[in-house]
Amino acid sequence: MLNFSSFRTLRHPRRAGLAFARRALGTLIPGSVLLGSLALAATIGLTATAHATPKLVIEIDSGKVLLAEDATKPWYPASVTKLMTAYVTFKALRAGRVTPETLITMTPEAAAQEPSKMGFKIGTQITIDNALKMMLVKSANDIAIALAQGVGGSLPGFVEEMNFTARELGMDGTHYDNPNGLPSPGQITTARDLAVLARAIYTEFPERAKLFSIPAIKLGSRVIRNYNKLIDRYPGAEGMKTGFICASGFNLVASAKRGDKRILAIVLGTNSGRERTEEAALLLEKGFQHSWKIFGAVAPTVDSLRNEGGPPTDMRAQVCGGKRKNTASEDDDSDSSSSSSFVAAGMGSLGDNVTGASLLQNLPPSMPPVDVWVGPYPSDDALADAYPAPPAKKTVTTKKTKALATTAPRPPAKPLPRPAPAPTYPAVPAPPK
Repeated sequence: MLNFSSFRTLRHPRRAGLAFARRALGTLIPGSVLLGSLALAATIGLTATAHATPKLVIEIDSGKVLLAEDATKPWYPASVTKLMTAYVTFKALRAGRVTPETLITMTPEAAAQEPSKMGFKIGTQITIDNALKMMLVKSANDIAIALAQGVGGSLPGFVEEMNFTARELGMDGTHYDNPNGLPSPGQITTARDLAVLARAIYTEFPERAKLFSIPAIKLGSRVIRNYNKLIDRYPGAEGMKTGFICASGFNLVASAKRGDKRILAIVLGTNSGRERTEEAALLLEKGFQHSWKIFGAVAPTVDSLRNEGGPPTDMRAQVCGGKRKNTASEDDDSDSSSSSSFVAAGMGSLGDNVTGASLLQNLPPSMPPVDVWVGPYPSDDALADAYPAPPAKKTVTTKKTKALATTAPRPPAKPLPRPAPAPTYPAVPAPPK
């Protein structure tokens, strides 16, 4: 729900808060109802879930908030962490510490990371430009570690730089333990902080924006698709980043642009990949159709939201519990009963027949798969050498083969005796004439 205590600066907090809420909800309801979250949820038709999951919609250029539901609530970021890994790398590139052609090396620590990963063997080298594309499209955890070590000089040094940058941006609800988002108790963020980071990427590094909109990369003959299913399916989608671990549920930071208007939608903690895609599509659509006239001067900016404290919600039981039909993963695109019925508060209705699923279509490819490679330049030999040799096939031992192996060998057969020479007979004299 909208948390009015989360706004840092409002001229008349009580009056402005009620006015903002009544206008933001686009519904004429009594002020007393606004104070009851359960009645409010029933009024606007929100789907009930076991946990309230954060959602946030902002206009990127101005930072104005269009919708905020639990946007200041602590959450596990999962692979959305890689937005900060990319941002710190962008800063290093601009400062001249590294170049896009700088080679980074796959270390034992990088190669040991859990999937999603590229799977290169220890010692493989990749340019920073290719590493960024692999990390953002494939969400490769091994590449994120190698990139952090190559850019920061060491993994702890890079993580320290991530946390320093978060404080510098005012992301006071965020802390990083690693650069890839794999499970760690101290890896925490909020939807509000992710919006601040996304705005910084677009406003400070517009020349890097295309990295987040790549629909697929091509490594040799292998095509690897982006986990962000909005790309080439939702009109105007620009990209950004997905994330998933069991504790976080399915996360998505998504941006789209139509004309001169750019909208950012953040959805955290959904139950499936399809649900996060459809919810984000519906939020973006409402953002594009929103009229600023109903907000007036009281609309807060994302920077004015104040983060909450406390532990993050753990979605493990709900998302990865035993009742799930399939194994949850970043590539999950399973159906969800709540995805189509999701309705966002804060903006006018799009109509009863408009759902997140109805907004998605098969659009013409925005670009062909982008070529990536290992080493300083494309090489088939280097690519073949980048993967570990397949393990030798193990001989399957059965009871029969085991018994045969333990049976004493038979003695060699005796040679057959030579055949006896043909008998000779005395010659018979010829009869007399």
